[in-house]
Amino acid sequence: MNILFIANHLNVGGISSYLFTLASGLKEKGHNIYLASSGGELADKFTESGISHIKVALNTKKEISPKIISSFFVLNKALKANNIDLVHSNSRTTQVLGNLLSRAANIPHVFTCHGFFKPKLSRRLFPCWGEYIVAISQEVKEHLISDFKLNEAKICVINNGIDIKNFGDFSQRDNMRENLGVKDEPLVGIIARLSDVKGHVYLIRAVHRVIKTFSSIKLLIVGEGKTREALVKETEELGIKGYVLFLPKAGRTEDLLSAMDIFVMPSLQEGLGLALMEAMAQGLAVVGSKVGGIKTLIQDKINGLLVNPADSQGLADAIIALLRDGQLRRSMGINARKFISGYFAKEDMVDKTERIYNKCLGRRCQ
Repeated sequence: MNILFIANHLNVGGISSYLFTLASGLKEKGHNIYLASSGGELADKFTESGISHIKVALNTKKEISPKIISSFFVLNKALKANNIDLVHSNSRTTQVLGNLLSRAANIPHVFTCHGFFKPKLSRRLFPCWGEYIVAISQEVKEHLISDFKLNEAKICVINNGIDIKNFGDFSQRDNMRENLGVKDEPLVGIIARLSDVKGHVYLIRAVHRVIKTFSSIKLLIVGEGKTREALVKETEELGIKGYVLFLPKAGRTEDLLSAMDIFVMPSLQEGLGLALMEAMAQGLAVVGSKVGGIKTLIQDKINGLLVNPADSQGLADAIIALLRDGQLRRSMGINARKFISGYFAKEDMVDKTERIYNKCLGRRCQ
């Protein structure tokens, strides 16, 4: 099978991680994988794995954009040249492009919904959903049905998968902590784009409270986004700027996770939480807000701690409880890794997605 994935970029983030795990897994099963994007810091990682990268100008968030049109002409030629059987999109803009390519080449289009969409009029007038929609969690599926009235038969829940063998190595812990300027201090971390919906501000306020009990604590915030300036200002106003480290790029996620003692995902809304899954696969104790797919991942007081969204005091209490009890941290980390290995394996995601492709192609052949 010749498959074309479409992504806006290949920078560090949930969609890029998802694409690499899925694309490399399909490649291992003998499929020919092509990936179109505007490129990014992870582009070499894909090409080194034998995934052909087609660079197009897709670095846009606009549904109607000259970049989508120019990308269409480049990729329409690529579809024919590489005998592509199916196109798979991963964002609203690539969804529009995928729909155009599907119609022009008369091939199936699959779309993965990685989170929650605002029910804008444009999405109702120009749905572009594709023949099948992959929802990364049951909560995302329910959102698509309730907010967009989509046919349930077109939606398949396929949780993100983790290649567990890539996680659990702490050999770079000392080097990473030294590079970050952290010695023996407890290090709490989050890896996520800097957006209001990720709840960083509540974590910062929680750390302000934790400092009263653990005065040497450090908070590592990894990611880029529009709220960075506001978050830095928040640390200044709380007088904790020296306790918070901002790192714009993740590099090797596994190495950064190895430097942390606790991972926190305080999102106000979350489709599933791939960064949280990776932290659990690493074997870290985790704290998450009781929303969306996070509730699917964290079994409260078994493999992590759940708190109410937008609850800084609740986050602080959870962090303090884990810092006070090393055995609790270790046991929750062990349980977290076992949970991801047992229920969110890479192979399961790849196999289920492959079956969706076969359904699409079988329907087209009838």
